[in-house]
Amino acid sequence: MSTAPLPRHVEKEALLDEWLEARRQVAAWEAKAAAVLARRAELADADAADAPMHRETIRRSMVAEFSSAGRVAKGTVEQAFGDARTLHDEFPTLRAAFEAGTVSAAHVREILRAARPLTQAIHAGTLDDGVRALFEAAALEFATAEAPARTRAHVRELAAALAPQTITDRHEEALDDQYITVRPYDDELSFLSALLPTHIAVAIMDRLTQKATHLREHPEDRTPVLPVDEPDLLPDGTPADSVIFGVADTFTRDPFTPGEPGVVGSWIPEPGPLEDPEAAAAYDAAVDRIIAAGPQPIQIPADTRSLDRIRAELFTDLLLAASPSEVFGDGLHNITAHIQVTIDASTLTGVDDRPAQLDGHGALHPAVARSLGGTATSWTRLFLDPEGFVTQTDTYTPTAAMRRHLRARDQHCRFPGCRMPVHRCELDHTLDWAKGGKTSLDNLAYLCKTHHALKHPDIPDEHRWSARQLPDWSIQWTSPTGRTHTDTPPRRVMFVPTGPPGRDPGPSSGAGIDWTPSSEHTPF
Repeated sequence: MSTAPLPRHVEKEALLDEWLEARRQVAAWEAKAAAVLARRAELADADAADAPMHRETIRRSMVAEFSSAGRVAKGTVEQAFGDARTLHDEFPTLRAAFEAGTVSAAHVREILRAARPLTQAIHAGTLDDGVRALFEAAALEFATAEAPARTRAHVRELAAALAPQTITDRHEEALDDQYITVRPYDDELSFLSALLPTHIAVAIMDRLTQKATHLREHPEDRTPVLPVDEPDLLPDGTPADSVIFGVADTFTRDPFTPGEPGVVGSWIPEPGPLEDPEAAAAYDAAVDRIIAAGPQPIQIPADTRSLDRIRAELFTDLLLAASPSEVFGDGLHNITAHIQVTIDASTLTGVDDRPAQLDGHGALHPAVARSLGGTATSWTRLFLDPEGFVTQTDTYTPTAAMRRHLRARDQHCRFPGCRMPVHRCELDHTLDWAKGGKTSLDNLAYLCKTHHALKHPDIPDEHRWSARQLPDWSIQWTSPTGRTHTDTPPRRVMFVPTGPPGRDPGPSSGAGIDWTPSSEHTPF
């Protein structure tokens, strides 16, 4: 007996549910694997207690066994053992969520990485043990609703707020870890790797992306420069006597150049004897055709390189030539990198040394933030509510104020899970202008081009997403299958001391930390 096939939209929804359940089960099994590693590590500790002189050999033997049996790199296995022990011994709530499949292995990995400075400070006795539970609860609340990439930035900010001195010390120590290496990939290519402070690495990538995008959108900046004394450099091999030079090194092909017969602009007949009326008439006719056709400029070929390739070649050019060479065009020199930094007013003025935030990436050393602030061309003062959301900004003109407010509020594309920074996004009316949507803060949000296109009216109904902005500035997205996904605007972490104003609680006062904002720490 045959059964009727499910309607397509019902099948789509069922497949999505099946996929989500499979991912939940994968997370649960990942948690089980971590529990197995934790138990195995305990056995290794017992073996090491019986033979303490061979502790390191016992550990290496254990790692080698799992690495070879699982066909996994040694470093990966070592990291997995370390994370499993930390998860098992110090983060019971996170472990339970992992076992239930409500967070993935990627979420757990980001939370444990961010927690390392807290854990080290607790073990060293410089931070209260209660801080870890506060960090775990806040991190887990965020991770259950966001993607791992967004979780990474948020939990780093949490750690910096809970243990600012520890994070600052780690930033200073990390400067000695910078390096650049070359590793061969194949006969033609090699990896050039650089370990740099995050704000510098992000700025480098941003500047390269801006320059590469500029080159693709402005081919006129790649106009070939033809030196007068090197006529053979024309792309099509046109001889020197066929080139007419203009201003600023511009040139075109001379239409009155002898060449192949029959091609207007490349050949004209010899005038011939004046007494030959047919030759004179042919000459005059050819000249008339050339003049009517107009000049034939040399076309710039389209740039078919990928954005990654252009970035890589610009990177090479900038490093070897110090500034973009002429082949990359003169229009690039005005492009500067963009990063967004949030810093307390008290930190900016040197009253305290709380870490700033490199928005979307994590903590930033206060000295670095102050240095960047010294060269900043503009400032935006942010006013936050008790939960860390931006409520308003200083205003200048209405349009500029709205954009400044939304840049500060959104930080990145407002599609769930997307982290494209706002300066690479475009403002979108949540309710389309054509349908009566207002140009107001509660109807505007930054979206990257990819996700902006998902709600475009040109897309067929069965594939189009819709969005509406809620009173708390969250955006509720509805997929083509009818499922809703909510994106909450990123909040700044605002753990501050509960003690008297002006008192620096020191690194061990974690138990006295809450969410209450202080007027002394107005961020910029």
